Amino acid sequence: MNDMLPAPAVSDRDRFRIIIGVLIAMLLAALDQTIVGPAIPTIGAALGGTHYLSWIVSAYFLTATATTPLYGKIADIYGRRLTLFSAIAVFVLGSVICALSPAMVMLIIGRAVQGLGGGGLMALAQIVIADLVPPRERGKYAVYISATWAIASLAGPILGGLVTQYAHWSVIFWLNLPLAAFAVMMTSETLKRLPWQRRNHTLDMLGAGLVMLGTGCLLLALALGPQTENGWTSPLVLELIAAAVVLAGILAWHLLRTPSPLIPLDVLSNRVVLTATFSVFFAMAAFIGLTVYIPLFLQLVLGLDASQSGLALVGYMIGTVVGANFAGQTMARIPRYKRLPLAGLAVACGAMIWLGLRAPVLTLLETELVLIIAGIGSGMQFPITTVSVQNAVDPRDMGVATGVLAFLRSLGSSIGVAVVGAVGSGAGIAAGLAGGGAASPHTPGSAFTTVFFAASISLALAFAMLTLMPELPLRGRTASAPVAAEA
Repeated sequence: MNDMLPAPAVSDRDRFRIIIGVLIAMLLAALDQTIVGPAIPTIGAALGGTHYLSWIVSAYFLTATATTPLYGKIADIYGRRLTLFSAIAVFVLGSVICALSPAMVMLIIGRAVQGLGGGGLMALAQIVIADLVPPRERGKYAVYISATWAIASLAGPILGGLVTQYAHWSVIFWLNLPLAAFAVMMTSETLKRLPWQRRNHTLDMLGAGLVMLGTGCLLLALALGPQTENGWTSPLVLELIAAAVVLAGILAWHLLRTPSPLIPLDVLSNRVVLTATFSVFFAMAAFIGLTVYIPLFLQLVLGLDASQSGLALVGYMIGTVVGANFAGQTMARIPRYKRLPLAGLAVACGAMIWLGLRAPVLTLLETELVLIIAGIGSGMQFPITTVSVQNAVDPRDMGVATGVLAFLRSLGSSIGVAVVGAVGSGAGIAAGLAGGGAASPHTPGSAFTTVFFAASISLALAFAMLTLMPELPLRGRTASAPVAAEA
């Protein structure tokens, strides 16, 4: 391993400009995740196919999951700047497809294309920051990442609700075009100053394809399970589950044999990487699943319209940003930094249990307060797991480890939405949409009890995985690299 962390060959001023530039690109993908939530009920009512509402989100994360680990290697081969611009172009293409969609199937295809680019936007921002900033200082830069999510969390639900209420839901996708142009303008010159050493990697396209097919079979089984005549014992559902298991086995065999796998097993075998990434997997499953179903709860049960539910969702999103910002700022100052996210996840899990128990009688004020608390608690995990993973590996494996983290984060998001969607569909939430739409609350609050309980179970699993994560001292700019914690 290297004994010293290489100092970036850029000035502090250039470093700041580069980070701001890539964060603007990251904002493009972050905003698209938060702006869609309030529009989902209206989209379902307009395009039909309400049983597949979760696929509006799942399709995005499915393709982002399969391609995210590739982006680090693509950036090593072709450079950060070209890779970023390519990801933006693909993301914009998907946005246009979504905006012009006449039916749910076309919208889902457009979201899948968006995911092909969005996975790169999220991963490259973290990789570039890891290139420039040592782990001991990286927690401070969580402020900038938190600010990016704060803008997306505040503007996304509000814009999504207002546009859906007073214009047309397709406008939320057209808004990506000017933002993409602005991101290119801001990063075009600054990324030229980023030092880049070309590496010859082999892209594991077969591994990415197996991930996409296997995850797709699993997500489709989760979507069809509550809808078919025989439920989970339907031959089609059982065949899809069997196909997912077989593809998972083939993927494992492939990863063990290929010299440059999609998911490097030697990196994943590091105990910090293994436990932190799976903790993020379960936390994101709960987080993204809730961003889809909280607006449905607010509209179908509490009777809010699209714009009002967008405003109400802001509390949960801002709470997550506040928690992440606090943990990122505090991490470098306390030796037992893992206690922060553990306490936060425990509180968030308790908040979800509270919502589940109180779902039939919840008021808007009580819902908002509990969601803010849950957001603050769950948000504490994200910066600490990211820094811990990057701190635990040799600097030359930084991009690979970050890619693995982003991979399982996206996988957790896609599976989480599908699982919560299956739970919600089985409870009759989709039928509530068909029966009255967003403007008329026909669905009983008890239908969402299982949704909130499912989120609490996912957060409890995230807590359990994080308890197993070793706490390594954070490296500074001249500190030695840690000894790898082998599983």
